Amino acid sequence: MPAPNATLFSQLAKMNFCAKQIKLPMDWEDKGEQYDDAFNASEKKVAPNSPTTLFREATLNKFHADAAKEMSQAFEKYIDGICSAISTGITQWLGQASITGAIVNGPVGMMTPGNVIGPPLAPLILSTAPKTSPQETKFSNAIANALGTAWQSWHSGLTGQLMYPAFAAFPGPIAPPTPNVPLPLIAYASPGEAALSPSTLKSAMEANLGDPQALHAADLFDAIATAFNSVFIIFKTSTQVKLVLGTGPIPTFAPPFVPVGPVVGGIGTGAPGCLM
Repeated sequence: MPAPNATLFSQLAKMNFCAKQIKLPMDWEDKGEQYDDAFNASEKKVAPNSPTTLFREATLNKFHADAAKEMSQAFEKYIDGICSAISTGITQWLGQASITGAIVNGPVGMMTPGNVIGPPLAPLILSTAPKTSPQETKFSNAIANALGTAWQSWHSGLTGQLMYPAFAAFPGPIAPPTPNVPLPLIAYASPGEAALSPSTLKSAMEANLGDPQALHAADLFDAIATAFNSVFIIFKTSTQVKLVLGTGPIPTFAPPFVPVGPVVGGIGTGAPGCLM
């Protein structure tokens, strides 16, 4: 199923974070000769870390470079983990989501708000999200709950047309269950999608965390929310709305004088897996 690609998601998030050029130690100031004398020659200047390291060393002092490298590795591991958990959660959501109650008239079925039904996303993300420390647990809860709430607003508001060409003039009293013409998910709009915008998603993550003093939290949330926006667009393009079975009566069918007619007041229903 075409859930957001975890590897691409993680790479984009790490690129976004790296671009912020955060230096460690933060707000560093030269301490003068006494500080310089505290280190031997091999500690005073070492090779810089890779440009792709998430945090930059404030100086080439060995301890600054080591601190930046270690912090970068910890954040890289967390970003890989949370992006994988989000992707896995959406994959599971797709497998359980269904469509019910679409109204079919003629060749068109109308999918309206509330027709797409799916499980809460946050618990699906949290089941595999990083939680190896209290801080990771707080971050994961903040991210998963923000995404879960926004995802609910988005999918609950999805609207658009389901196409059943044969139902424009069907030769029978009742049209049998017939799958819709597949269309990409991006063809369907939702007012709730605004909740998934990078700025709104980041703000929700920060509010869920409830700790404005948490170091690098705002930068982490911004990097993830911005990356999610990119992979979400790809997800909507690659995901198809299909196998939504439409059926309904043809009240004008009266052979031999009226041998065909349009479906009127039919329904469209998609079992779990109709978004894939």
